Amino acid sequence: MTVEIGIVLAVLLGAIILFATERFPVDVVAIVAMTVLVVTGVITPVQGVSGFSNSATITVAFMFVLSAALFKSGAVVNIGNRIAQLFKYNFWLGIIVTMVTVGVISAFINNTPVVAIFIPILVGAAAQSKLSLAKMLMPLSFASMFGGVCTLIGTSTNILVSGVAEEHGLEPFSMFEMSRMGIIFFGVGLLYMMLIGIRLIPNRGVEDGLMKKFGMGDYLTEIILTENAPSVGETIKNSPLVKKLDIDILEVKREGQLFITPSGEMVLKAGDILKVRCNVEKIKLLKEREGIILKSDAKFKDEAGPQEEKKNNNIVFVEAVIAPNSPFEGKSVKELHFRQKYAATVLAIRHRGELMREKVANTTLRAGDTLLIEVEKDRLYNLQQLELKGRNTFLIVNEVDLPEYRKDKMLTVVLTLVSVILLASLEIMPIMMAAIAGSMFLVITKCITMEEAYNAIDWKVIFLLAGAISLGVALDVTGAARLISLFLIEIIGSLGPVAIVSVLYIITSMMTESMSNNASAVLLAPIAIAAAFELGVDPRPFLMAIAFAASSSFMTPVGYQTNTMIYGVGGFKFADFIRVGAPLNIIFWILATFLLPVFFPF
Repeated sequence: MTVEIGIVLAVLLGAIILFATERFPVDVVAIVAMTVLVVTGVITPVQGVSGFSNSATITVAFMFVLSAALFKSGAVVNIGNRIAQLFKYNFWLGIIVTMVTVGVISAFINNTPVVAIFIPILVGAAAQSKLSLAKMLMPLSFASMFGGVCTLIGTSTNILVSGVAEEHGLEPFSMFEMSRMGIIFFGVGLLYMMLIGIRLIPNRGVEDGLMKKFGMGDYLTEIILTENAPSVGETIKNSPLVKKLDIDILEVKREGQLFITPSGEMVLKAGDILKVRCNVEKIKLLKEREGIILKSDAKFKDEAGPQEEKKNNNIVFVEAVIAPNSPFEGKSVKELHFRQKYAATVLAIRHRGELMREKVANTTLRAGDTLLIEVEKDRLYNLQQLELKGRNTFLIVNEVDLPEYRKDKMLTVVLTLVSVILLASLEIMPIMMAAIAGSMFLVITKCITMEEAYNAIDWKVIFLLAGAISLGVALDVTGAARLISLFLIEIIGSLGPVAIVSVLYIITSMMTESMSNNASAVLLAPIAIAAAFELGVDPRPFLMAIAFAASSSFMTPVGYQTNTMIYGVGGFKFADFIRVGAPLNIIFWILATFLLPVFFPF
C-alpha cells in the first residue's frame, strides 16, 4: 500500500463517518475531502475541481430548473388536487392512484419537488376524510422512489452513476436502460405496500387541529402582571419571567392594544396581559412568588379544532417542514432571528420524532423537523415566499392553494420537458445539453426567471456531487479502488460475479440508510468498475446494483430526502420506517441479485 492510497482510504473513512453522523453539512464534508486530497498532492487541482465540470453535475443542476418550472406552472398541483378527491370515497382507491401517479411523474422529474407538492394536498385530504395521514405519506415517499429508478433522469443518483461510467470510458446509461428492472421494482413495491406495507404503518397524524397535534394545551396560557411583579419595569429580555423561568413571551395586551411578537426591548407594565409559552404547571407553582395571575379563560384547549385555533381572525397557525439541504439546517430558531425577520413565532418543533414545546428557540434544526408557527395573516406572505421562490428553505404543509402558479405557462413547460426526454432518449442530443437547452428555453419564454432558476438549483447537492466525484477520482488514480476491489474479490470472488452484484447492492443500501445516497453511489462506483475489470466481466450489472440500491432507501427517515420530508409531518417514529421498510429492502435486494444479471449480462 502506497502513502497516497493510505491518505485516500483515511479521507474516505473520515468522509463516511462524517456523512453518517451529520456532524457537518454533507457539502462541506465533500469539499473538505477534495481540498485535503489536493493539498496532500494525491490528485492535481484540475482533478480536484473536475467534479464541477462533470456532465452528471451539470445535468443534475439543470434538471432542478426543469422541475422548478413544472412546479411553478401548477401542473402537478392540478393532478394532485383531483386525486385528493378520491379519498372522500375510498382510501384504497385514493392511495393506489396517488402511488401510481407520483411514481410515473417521479420517473421524469426530481422526486423531491413532487413529494413537496403532494404533502400539503394529502394533509388536506387526511383532514377532510379523517384518515391517517401517516398511511398516506409513507406510500407517497416510497412511490416516488419506485418511479425514480425507472429512467435515467428519475433521480440524480442514476445520472451520477452514469457519469462515473462515462468518465471510465464506458457507455453512459440510456434514458430507458433501467426501465425493465425499474418497472419490476415499481410493480413489486406497489403490491407490497397495498397488501402488507400500509397495514404495518401505525395510525399517526389523525389529530383534529394543529394545537392538538403538537400537544400545546398545557404549554400556552395567558398571565396578568400585578403591581408587585418583579418583571414590571423591566424589558422583556431582562425580565425574571424570561431570565429565571425561561418563559417565552409571545404577545402582550396593554390597554386594549395587542402587540404580536413584541420586541425584547419592550418595557413591561402592571396590568399587562402576556401570552406565554411554558409548562402551565410551572407557572401555577411560581405565580405567587413572581406576582402573576393566571387568566382563567385563557387556556388553549388541547381538543381545539382548526376553527377554534383561528379565533383571532388576524392570527393563523401553520405547519412547516424544514427542507432537505435547507439553509436553516444546523441553526436554531434564535440564531435565525426568526421572530424579527418573519414576524412569526415558532411555538413547537417535532424534532427527530420528539415533540419539543420548551426551549424551542435553542433547538438545532434538522431536515425533516416540523415547526408549528403562529403568524399574522398579512405576514404569512413572507413565509410563503421562502417556498415559492425556490429557496429550498421549508415547506408549508397545511396550505394547498398557494398563489403565483403560472397556469398560462403549463403547456409550454410540459411540452419542453417532453422534448428534453425525447431528445435524450432518441440520442439526438446528450442529456446534459438537452437539459440546458430546455432550461434556457423556459427562461426565454418567461416560464421561469433566471433568478428563480438560480434559486431552484440545490447548491448543496451540486457541491456534494463535485466534492464526492473528486474522491472517486482519487480512489481510481491512486489504485485504492483496485485494492478494495481485490479485497472484495478475495472474500467472495469464488462465488462468482452474481455474488458481487448482491454484495454491492446490500453495501450500497446499508450506506444509503445512514448517509447521502449520492455520496454512497459515487464512492462505490469506481470500486465496482475496478472489480469488474479484475474479473474480466462487464461492469454494467455492478453499476446498476449501485444505482438501484442508492435510490431505494426505505428503512430510515434520513436515508432518502423524501423520507426526511414526511418524517415530522406524519408524526412518524424512527421504528416505523424500519418496520415497513426493512422487508421491502430485503425483497428488492433479492430481486436485484437474481434479475440484474439477467437484464444486464456479464
